Amino acid sequence: MAAAAAAAAVGGPQQSQPELPAPGLALDKAATAAHLKAALSRPDNRAGAEELQALLERVLSAERPLAAAAGGEEAAAAAGGGGGPGAAEEEALEWCKCLLAGGGGYDEFCAAVRAYDPAALCGLVWTANFVAYRCRTCGISPCMSLCAECFHQGDHTGHDFNMFRSQAGGACDCGDSNVMRESGFCKRHQIKSSSNIPCVPKDLLMMSEYVLPRFIFCLIQYLRDGYNEPAADVSSEKDLNKVLQLLEPQISFLEDLTKMGGAMRSVLTQVLTNQQNYKDLTSGPGENACAKKSHEKYLIALKSSGLTYPEDKLVYGIQEPSAGTSTLAVQGFAGATGTLGQVDSSDEEDQDGSQGLGKRKRVKLSSGTKDQSIMDVLKHKSFLEELLFWTIKYEFPQKMVTFLLNMLPDQEYKVAFTKTFVQHYAFIMKTLKKSHESDTMSNRIVHISVQLFSNEELARQVTEECQLLDIMVTVLLYMMESCLIKSELQDEENSLHVVVNCGEALLKNNTYWPLVSDFINILSHQSVAKRFLEDHGLLVTWMNFVSFFQGMNLNKRELNEHVEFESQTYYAAFAAELEACAQPMWGLLSHCKIRETQEYTRNVVRYCLEALQDWFDAINFVDEPAPNQVTFHLPLHRYYAMFLSKAVKCQELDLDSVLPDQEMLMKLMIHPLQIQASLAEIHSNMWVRNGLQIKGQAMTYVQSHFCNSMIDPDIYLLQVCASRLDPDYFISSVFERFKVVDLLTMASQHQNTVLDAEHERSMLEGALTFLVILLSLRLHLGMSDDEILRAEMVAQLCMNDRTHSSLLDLIPENPNPKSGIIPGSYSFESVLSAVADFKAPVFEPGGSMQQGMYTPKAEVWDQEFDPVMVILRTVYRRDVQSAMDRYTAFLKQSGKFPGNPWPPYKKRTSLHPSYKGLMRLLHCKTLHIVLFTLLYKILMDHQNLSEHVLCMVLYLIELGLENSTEDESDEETSVGGPERCHDSWFPGSNLVSNMRHFINYVRVRVPETAPEVKRDSPASTSSDNLGSLQSSRRPKVLQRENSGTAQVFSLVAERRKKFQEIINRSNSEANQVVRPKTSSKWSAPGSAPQLTTAILEIKESILSLLIKLHHKLSGKQNSYYPPWLDDIEILIQPEIPKYSHGDGITAVERILLKAALQSRMNKRIIEEICRKVTPPVPPKKITAAEKKTLDKEERRQKARERQQKLLAEFASRQKSFMETAMDVDSPENDIPMEITTAELQVSEAVYDCVICGQSGPSSEDRPTGLVVLLQASSVLGQCRDNVEPKKLPITEEEQIYPWDTCAAVHDVRLSLLQRYFKDSSCLLAVSIGWEGGVYVQTCGHTLHIDCHKSYMESLRNDQVLQGFSVDKGEFTCPLCRQFANSVLPCYPGSNVENNLWQRPSNKSMQDLIKEVEELQGRPGAFPSETNLSKEMESVMKDIKNTTQKKYRDYSKTPGSPDNDFLFMYSVARTNLELELIHRGGNLCSGGASTAGKRSCLNQLFHVLALHMRLYSIDSEYNPWKKLTQLVEDMNSQLGNEEQQPEVPILYHDVTSLLLIQILMMPQPLHKEHFTCIVKVLFTLLYTQALAALSVKCSEEDRSAWKHMGALKKNTCDAEKSYEVLLSFIINELSKGKLYHEEGTQECVMISPIAWSPESMEKYLQDFCLPFLRITSLLQHHLFGEDLPSCQEEEEFSVLASCLGLLPTFYQTEHPFISASCLEWPVPPFDIITQWCFEIKSFTERHAEQGKALLIQESRWKLPHLLQLPENYNTIFQYYHRKTCSVCTKVPKDPAVCLVCGTFVCLKGLCCKQQSYCECVLHSQNCGAGTGIFLLINASVIIIIRGHRFCLWGSVYLDAHGEEDRDLRRGKPLYICKERYKVLEQQWISHTFDHINKRWGPHYNGL
Repeated sequence: MAAAAAAAAVGGPQQSQPELPAPGLALDKAATAAHLKAALSRPDNRAGAEELQALLERVLSAERPLAAAAGGEEAAAAAGGGGGPGAAEEEALEWCKCLLAGGGGYDEFCAAVRAYDPAALCGLVWTANFVAYRCRTCGISPCMSLCAECFHQGDHTGHDFNMFRSQAGGACDCGDSNVMRESGFCKRHQIKSSSNIPCVPKDLLMMSEYVLPRFIFCLIQYLRDGYNEPAADVSSEKDLNKVLQLLEPQISFLEDLTKMGGAMRSVLTQVLTNQQNYKDLTSGPGENACAKKSHEKYLIALKSSGLTYPEDKLVYGIQEPSAGTSTLAVQGFAGATGTLGQVDSSDEEDQDGSQGLGKRKRVKLSSGTKDQSIMDVLKHKSFLEELLFWTIKYEFPQKMVTFLLNMLPDQEYKVAFTKTFVQHYAFIMKTLKKSHESDTMSNRIVHISVQLFSNEELARQVTEECQLLDIMVTVLLYMMESCLIKSELQDEENSLHVVVNCGEALLKNNTYWPLVSDFINILSHQSVAKRFLEDHGLLVTWMNFVSFFQGMNLNKRELNEHVEFESQTYYAAFAAELEACAQPMWGLLSHCKIRETQEYTRNVVRYCLEALQDWFDAINFVDEPAPNQVTFHLPLHRYYAMFLSKAVKCQELDLDSVLPDQEMLMKLMIHPLQIQASLAEIHSNMWVRNGLQIKGQAMTYVQSHFCNSMIDPDIYLLQVCASRLDPDYFISSVFERFKVVDLLTMASQHQNTVLDAEHERSMLEGALTFLVILLSLRLHLGMSDDEILRAEMVAQLCMNDRTHSSLLDLIPENPNPKSGIIPGSYSFESVLSAVADFKAPVFEPGGSMQQGMYTPKAEVWDQEFDPVMVILRTVYRRDVQSAMDRYTAFLKQSGKFPGNPWPPYKKRTSLHPSYKGLMRLLHCKTLHIVLFTLLYKILMDHQNLSEHVLCMVLYLIELGLENSTEDESDEETSVGGPERCHDSWFPGSNLVSNMRHFINYVRVRVPETAPEVKRDSPASTSSDNLGSLQSSRRPKVLQRENSGTAQVFSLVAERRKKFQEIINRSNSEANQVVRPKTSSKWSAPGSAPQLTTAILEIKESILSLLIKLHHKLSGKQNSYYPPWLDDIEILIQPEIPKYSHGDGITAVERILLKAALQSRMNKRIIEEICRKVTPPVPPKKITAAEKKTLDKEERRQKARERQQKLLAEFASRQKSFMETAMDVDSPENDIPMEITTAELQVSEAVYDCVICGQSGPSSEDRPTGLVVLLQASSVLGQCRDNVEPKKLPITEEEQIYPWDTCAAVHDVRLSLLQRYFKDSSCLLAVSIGWEGGVYVQTCGHTLHIDCHKSYMESLRNDQVLQGFSVDKGEFTCPLCRQFANSVLPCYPGSNVENNLWQRPSNKSMQDLIKEVEELQGRPGAFPSETNLSKEMESVMKDIKNTTQKKYRDYSKTPGSPDNDFLFMYSVARTNLELELIHRGGNLCSGGASTAGKRSCLNQLFHVLALHMRLYSIDSEYNPWKKLTQLVEDMNSQLGNEEQQPEVPILYHDVTSLLLIQILMMPQPLHKEHFTCIVKVLFTLLYTQALAALSVKCSEEDRSAWKHMGALKKNTCDAEKSYEVLLSFIINELSKGKLYHEEGTQECVMISPIAWSPESMEKYLQDFCLPFLRITSLLQHHLFGEDLPSCQEEEEFSVLASCLGLLPTFYQTEHPFISASCLEWPVPPFDIITQWCFEIKSFTERHAEQGKALLIQESRWKLPHLLQLPENYNTIFQYYHRKTCSVCTKVPKDPAVCLVCGTFVCLKGLCCKQQSYCECVLHSQNCGAGTGIFLLINASVIIIIRGHRFCLWGSVYLDAHGEEDRDLRRGKPLYICKERYKVLEQQWISHTFDHINKRWGPHYNGL
């Protein structure tokens, strides 16, 4: 049967197949298959096998030229006889399925195979953009990932996991214990199920083993045929894609096979890896012409697969992109010393014309020494190999990639495939380089390789068997070779060094990253890394590779004009160094952690130094770096530095054993030092002509992701050099590099030949700061990892408060993911909680949405704030200032220091013994001379010195005192001090003793113009041009000749000599070299004035300078008094907290104290200096010019102070204004401005115009108006009648239906009325505006309407792009900037109705009723054409246009005046109802609520009343008559049959009637008329309540009430007893059919409870309360009376008495009865009879509807947004894959409406209607223009308001109180209830426009 069914199933297409095999076979596929299967099952199955082969030959023959379809259309047409080109393929697939199933049904076959699946691994393969999970707690490899299903099925509570969007695709690792811990496996993959799976029966898969090889071969032939080598001129991608599209079904078929589970996969593995099968099928071209052709194509394609380029490459027209460059093979390439062939290449690639690159010569390396097998053309031995080959050729089609990956759970396949992949590695690189779609291709490559190389076992195996490391390194080397250029560093002409060209696409587009990331991945496995570190050849090759990046992207300083073209290549350069050099370095370092690995470090260091030596030779480096050029890329230096650091820190290696000689150290320090100096130059704006990009480089160099691979190793290397080189040489090098040598002179004037005066100060600051950093940083000099982490964290937190995620981002962690400091690891969290306090996000309504922040603890500021670390880590200079400001604030707040503090001095961790030499820098004469000179200059007020310089000088002195080494013996006192020392600077090199050494005279070289020359006596200041720092470092012989003055000494010359000395290694010779007096190199000939020598009298020591400085800083003479004279204790325990924070004075005191502590001599000398009454600082003779500058400074200072004062005053004024005026944000607690200043007695209200500033009343011809914002609102319509808030649906079952909303209920009621009653009367019986009602709000500011018009005109001409549309009338209030779109005219006259209307009158109710009727009858003529009336008309138009037409037109006859009438009084209703909601739904709080104060209802009423009075209601139909008069003939009312009757008065909405009555009266209204109307309407309302109650009772209750009431009917106050009235109503209504139909489903509406008198009273009160609330609000606005506050239970009685319904004498002792408020205008029983009669006649025909209309639901709960689940993941998992109900696709950007729960496609073109995208459309339908949407993929809420939108923020925060926009971090998010409340509050109070600032137009595209 099955066979027959299958045949029938495929019978359709068979007849249309002319070119099928022999007709006999075609008849019945299933039968054939069954027959063949049987034949093959026999023991002797040769015949069967042959028959099957023959069949497959025919079916799968590649003769049918599929490829022709790609090649040319006509060929295809000729060949494909019938059914089009695809039909035959389908047919072939059908055959395969049949044959596999062996005659059975294919689906049954699939199910059968699946049963044998030993599912131990998940292996689900996904492509880019799939949402997956990564759990760091469970992962062994950092690349581990899980599909959502496995993740949720496993237990990861409390783990460090995150959700991520896959970039390149991936596969689920669940069940693979190589990659993750078994504890994290999900339930499905926990059991190792291989044991209980039965063996696969042989015959089940037998057919597959025969059919699949042919099928795969057929696929391969198609791939061969389809491929044409791309010709140079034609882009062949289209053709490739065409072939792939045709093959889609075949590949999908294979993919489906892999999904059948393990049994089928092992068959496929056999087929793919069996070499015999491959050989048989592809062995020879055979006699078949077609096969021949495809084989030739295959051979051609193979030709280009090796790395060597065959000579005959042009035979096949293959244009190798990398061929035309160099044919000069360079021998000995591995040694990297070969000479480079350099060829003018004519390759088309080179003529790219990119600036500056075209001129550079391309350089090409190639190698004769590499392992040949890597270079050779590929040879294929199995299907798998050729399939991968074509996969690469076709640039990794997604389908093929997925198929190859789906097979990976099969272990045997995994190994075979990995080896094949490695074999094709070079070919992959070549294809990738040529590809146009390198990004996509990179992703696909990594998608595969990450699955293979993350597995350590596999990686190790391939490394051993397939030379994986050799292949990778060689391939990387080859890849980079194609873009090398000659380096221009140092010696441009003769340089032999080559570097990568950062402008090339290869680097710019990061094309290399798949290969590099694979390399990093395999180096993370210890076994592989060990192989690498042991293999010397590999290390040499790798250092070669690294040297390609050494010195790349060279910057040359522009000295004349600004560069025309700012190259952005630096991005590429930094990325390349980080990814290709630093990350592999970190990977290797992570395996050098213990002593046993010393050997590895020695290897790396050795080859690194060799490479560096080669580099110095190649660039011809001698001893001076070329001026004005800098490269930030020195990866070789950094490799060397990092391995040194590791060696000392972890491997206990002796540092000197791995250091080179002195000469090499000197060379090594040059370039890193050059970078430090260049950083200072860049920050001093000396590189400004190079454009912004140079600043970008300086920032990137120190930025958190780069700093520990760039600046940190550089500084460490300099520290190592400094600790081993001569300190004087090092210090002088530093000042020379920073170009400030000339500045370090005692003279008051000097000439700097290398630096402009304006840069001197910042360069000097730079040099000193660098020295401070160099001497105090301990990152690599002895700090433990935890200390480093703590220091980094403190530095970041001191700059600014940080969120948790930004801290994680800012703290430099090892770039290699396996380095140990994993973000979120234990130490990170514990350090964070130790140094910082968490500040939870606060929510002031209208405040910006804050995130949870961490802020430093007080003790951190007190003890750990480290300015040095902050300076090192700041990308922007302003951050240093920010840290200091925060520090200052802390000190002020904690009362530790009131003034402006200096950066505190922080004690350092002790140095590692290997680096002790670093401290010699602090004890060398050169530094002491510099410090002395600078102190002197500061004291003398020379120019270009700043507080910062002084601060750094003192810091260095203090560092020196802290680290003084030799305890100098106090005995070697100044015996013959003056005699011995006057001819040199300092006697020794110890700072402690040098501090007290007095220097008397100094000889300086000064320009002849200097003041020193003109006087003969030794002057007080001195100068020297040549940067000749005065020093005593000369041979003794020469010293004797100098008669008594310190020698003029050139730093530069001294350094030269030192260098020479080391190079020549002959000290004896060096001593005889007499240095030239001036070095001609530095003085520009002719430019400088002549120099002359002057001698200065100084007579100071460092100590005396410090004490004078103290006087100078404190501004008092003799201010310093040694503290130990009073308190000797201070010398015993010197750690005095009072010195730890403070300014310069404190710093000087601290230093003097330390100096005294260090030696008794110093102590004595300090006391001596203080004893001499210090002469005042020699007053400088101030020249006129200097005086001018001083005055200028003083004036500036004063101006600055004045400005500060003004600003402060302005700020406080602004603040107080903001407090009064701007507080729109929360409708709750603000104290807004009064709208009117009019007191009750004043007759005219006075308004201030905020534009012209004049005050005055509003008049007919110059009206004033209120600034208002009109917006359509559907908030009211969202009220529901149940308390339980609706939840956002998160399963298919929970859908939300809007039938119970207020809007829906009102809609149903209106359409029901319109069905049975006259249209015009229906439109008076209800209110509209529950949806799309117009809400009017104001900020309370007024302006003249003519002023407003000119203001709008000016906005229109303003070209600035505002966030609002002026054409739509939008503007911002000129005073408070609140958003508005109209002006509501103020009615002349007082704002609060005057006393004269409020007199209590004694008229009887009857008289008042008459008056009301007359007043309504008067026609309301429109007042004469005044400006005021015009404005009123225009504002009415605005109000109408605010909402859509569908929310205004409810009449059956469009455009009928009834519509306008209904709309106008409904506007009033909407505004009253909304105000009630803003007050919380009741009036218990009383008082004039804020909303009332800033309400514009009064003005709005005038405008509406004016327009309503134009429509006079026909007096016949005026409801007032029905309420107050009895009709003689009731039947005449009903109307005849043809005409629909009017709406019975009991079906009218009483509140609507109230508004109609009041708006029909002439304004202003008398209070007595108002009260009269309310009283009359209350009788109707009460009757309605009783009628509704009667319908709700059961039959028994009704009859009981009926009798009870009938008994009391004749008592005195019967008309005020609800029992009497109720019984009468029941009596009247039971005449009709209203109470019948008991048995039907109506029972549902009847509440089963028995009604007690109390519950009935409560029901009646609840029924009437909404009316009383609205009426009281109205009264409050019209007559300005305050609302009393009360308890909830007494709200009814309080409001009733406030409205005058309750007689004043009414006593409330006994329980209050609502009926006592009734005051009937006519005998109650008569009028009730009349009202009931109308209903009776209606219910005779329509009893059910009659009943439904009587029961009005009046108790609405406040509106709420949907309730959201606690955890965001529940929303995300349900919605992100949910299909849209409109277009049935899964949206790219799904969103959900938070008001009604509708699921929409954001920006989706699929759901666009008439140019409106779905979200905009929904916002109009659901919220009348306001939409609140949660974007599922971003967790953010977006607000649409009319034509604008804004991102509101997220209501889901992570555990650290942060948003995760776009779910980038993927951490679990939890609802933040406060934020959600704020959102809801803004929605209800309609304040989105005021509170959210960043609005933009959406052009209907959301």
